[in-house]
Amino acid sequence: MIQVRSVFPRKLRVSLCLLAGLTLLACDQTTPGTDDAPPEPGVLEPTRNGPPGAAPGTCWGKTVSPAVVEVVSSRVQIKAAKVNPDGTIGSPPVYRTKEEQVIVSPRRDNWFETPCPDVLTEEFVSSLQRALSARGLYGGAVTGRLDQATRDAVQAFQKSNGRDSAVLTVASARDLGLIAVPRTPTE
Repeated sequence: MIQVRSVFPRKLRVSLCLLAGLTLLACDQTTPGTDDAPPEPGVLEPTRNGPPGAAPGTCWGKTVSPAVVEVVSSRVQIKAAKVNPDGTIGSPPVYRTKEEQVIVSPRRDNWFETPCPDVLTEEFVSSLQRALSARGLYGGAVTGRLDQATRDAVQAFQKSNGRDSAVLTVASARDLGLIAVPRTPTE
């Protein structure tokens, strides 16, 4: 342990430390929320740029399934066995264990249809908040704004249906009674 003796009196050292701390705080020029990267389209907000073959005018969201990687071990012979003229083994073979990473399944984008931003009006979001509140998933005020509490409630509702995303799917909106279910004509 190193000990340093200060030539400054204790009160002056404390004052200098406070001044240094305040100076560092004053240098912090960041504004909350401005250094965040924009949300990835489809993951945190719907996008019209859906998967290949998506119908024109539809909006999409996506979840990303990460790649599954496993470490595979194998034995590799690095030195062959020495066999004596009489057929006996003079020295056994030498092996080493080789480990390599193998992608078992690649990263995958899971696309799903979402209501488009022009559908997500204040009235629609208010109805969404009421529907989630009726199911005990949303405890906030009905504001008509798609805030974080609403997104969390959407994600909780959809997680129970196998979709782990805060972006509302068309299927979930239909399950909540917010979007009409298309009917097939009867003959």
